[in-house]
Amino acid sequence: MAKILIVEDELHMRMGLKDNLEFEGYAVELAEDGEKGLQKIQQASYDLIVLDAMMPKMSGFDVCRQTRKLGIKTPIIFLTAKGEEIDKVVGLEIGADDYMTKPFSLRELIARIKAILRRTDGQSGAGAAGNADDIEKASIGRLTIDFKHYLAHEGSEQVKLSHKEFDILKFLLANKNDIVSRYKLLEDVWGYEAQPTTRTVDNFILKLRQKVEDNPNEPKIILTVHGIGYKMIID
Repeated sequence: MAKILIVEDELHMRMGLKDNLEFEGYAVELAEDGEKGLQKIQQASYDLIVLDAMMPKMSGFDVCRQTRKLGIKTPIIFLTAKGEEIDKVVGLEIGADDYMTKPFSLRELIARIKAILRRTDGQSGAGAAGNADDIEKASIGRLTIDFKHYLAHEGSEQVKLSHKEFDILKFLLANKNDIVSRYKLLEDVWGYEAQPTTRTVDNFILKLRQKVEDNPNEPKIILTVHGIGYKMIID
């Protein structure tokens, strides 16, 4: 089931879209302004975002810009009362995938959502960069890692890693050179049923830096993106 985020400040529009998209079989979450929308985008993974362009606190244009700066590739459809061509051009240039002007046909919006989801095959967010299941072996900093057999070596010496440390490295590697939020790591590595905190993620990263970095105090491979999460830099 595809998961869609609707960021829209008009209550009737927000609830109407939610009801109709749920009727089509989608899981829907809501945000009533740009700031809350961006927060949700940072904290969870979605297959598509329906984003109102003009909202209080933070415009949809700014939400889109920040989302793309975070390396999040989730498809975005803009909704706006503005019909001027320049607004459409700006929306598409900053990273939107489609654009609809209010008032619009609900049937057309649903058709466009279905078309985008077919094209992206439900792959979204930072995790769209790669599939962790396809990675079996890799060199990360000082370590040579066999993910299939959960083995890590520094030269000829075996290095002990926990299963969770293997999973974190594998997930960061699948999303190399992209920003991965702490919440994304919690969701994809620990899972919904677990109850860890973002501090748990930070502690694991500190331990991993001790094992992969030449100088853990000045990391070059697993970088901190302050206030958001981490980025693995691999050529």
